[in-house]
Amino acid sequence: MDKKRDKPKQKRSKSSGAWLERQRQDPHTQAAKKAGYRSRAAYKLMGLQEKDPLCKPGMIVIDLGAAPGGWSQVLKTWVGPAGKVIALDILPIVPLSGVDIIEGDFQDEAVYQKLLDYVGLQSVEGVYSDMAPNFSGIAAVDQARAVYLGELALAFAERVLKVGGFLVIKQFQGAGFESLLGSLRSRFESVSIRKPSASRAKSREVYLVAKRLKH
Repeated sequence: MDKKRDKPKQKRSKSSGAWLERQRQDPHTQAAKKAGYRSRAAYKLMGLQEKDPLCKPGMIVIDLGAAPGGWSQVLKTWVGPAGKVIALDILPIVPLSGVDIIEGDFQDEAVYQKLLDYVGLQSVEGVYSDMAPNFSGIAAVDQARAVYLGELALAFAERVLKVGGFLVIKQFQGAGFESLLGSLRSRFESVSIRKPSASRAKSREVYLVAKRLKH
């Protein structure tokens, strides 16, 4: 007897069904499929670039939390053949032409060091972090984890960015947000809070755009 056929089908939860329906109806999801982007998040990045045109041809930029590669796709077109995109994520990323990919957990010290070693003495102009924690459903815990990832991204950026470089971090408004914002403002000449039109209206998600790293 084929036991697999006898297994009852798992019912999809109402919340997951609603999420899938939103995805199907979402104009950015539909546009991403038509344009060949790996995720709708590509339009978030485009919205950020429209407000703050930081990424330019010839730059070396780092994409943290890059999977499935939607941001890296767009970044590579912006930096062009003379530039470089270094992408990192704990999840596998299908190879992208012209993008150097490192697989591993940014919070793992060995992976963090591997990325630092890979960057070496290269002159990095920009760091993008679209990292987010695995949400537990416990708001206080998830918020603390998100802020911690933001703090890690800032510490990393301070190590690899050239003076005058920029940092873009995804964050969620809540406890610890103002503290991280203050840290960014102490290290960069200008910091803006942006919410691209592709970000869902109900989400607390925003992006902190920090320009011109100080000496």
